[in-house]
Amino acid sequence: MTYLVPPAAQLLAFLVVAGLLTITPGADMALVMRHALGSGRRQAFCASLGIGLGCLMWGTASALGVAVVLAQSALAFTVLKYVGGAYLVYLGAQALRSAIRGKSTTKRSKDTNKEYSSRSSILRGYGPEWVAFGQGLFTNLLNPKVAVFYLTFLPQFVAPDRPVLPQSIFLATTHVLMGLAWLTLYARFLDRMAAVLLSNRIRRRIEAVTGAVLMALGVRLALAKH
Repeated sequence: MTYLVPPAAQLLAFLVVAGLLTITPGADMALVMRHALGSGRRQAFCASLGIGLGCLMWGTASALGVAVVLAQSALAFTVLKYVGGAYLVYLGAQALRSAIRGKSTTKRSKDTNKEYSSRSSILRGYGPEWVAFGQGLFTNLLNPKVAVFYLTFLPQFVAPDRPVLPQSIFLATTHVLMGLAWLTLYARFLDRMAAVLLSNRIRRRIEAVTGAVLMALGVRLALAKH
């Protein structure tokens, strides 16, 4: 079975590079922070699961060659980046609105469930955990740069003398598991810090900054070149 995974040297190099990329701040960490501070670690974990599934789907699509179509099609890339950018701006605007209205101060109250289930047009009618999961999922599925990332990143660590597909899926799964572990620890840390050290006022300010970051990332994605 060892021929289905990259050689030890390439695998070690992949783990180092993937580990550094995993802890690099971006939209995923901003979204998890928003949920951890505004709703608690349970919803932050659900958002992390959605992020992981979205990455795994793009990683698998890359391994199967599906992502090549997106990478080579200027129209598909442009449409997806505009939709993905708009979605990030939408999530950022939600965070800003919650911070301004002070809704994040009720993160452990019954009002939180009503707020999250009613304000999402995409997952309306579902519980707050499913809303958080969907936000994490769509944040990655609507980002063509994730597809291009896997398409260009994974082949560098695949041994050409071994089956390419199982190696690619193995590397993509490994990267997703690393990301899930990191985001889970990150959310747990933020949740405990918020409960012990942060007042409601400071939490609202951080959520407002997080919302602004998500909006900026959305604009950046929409302006990204193919």
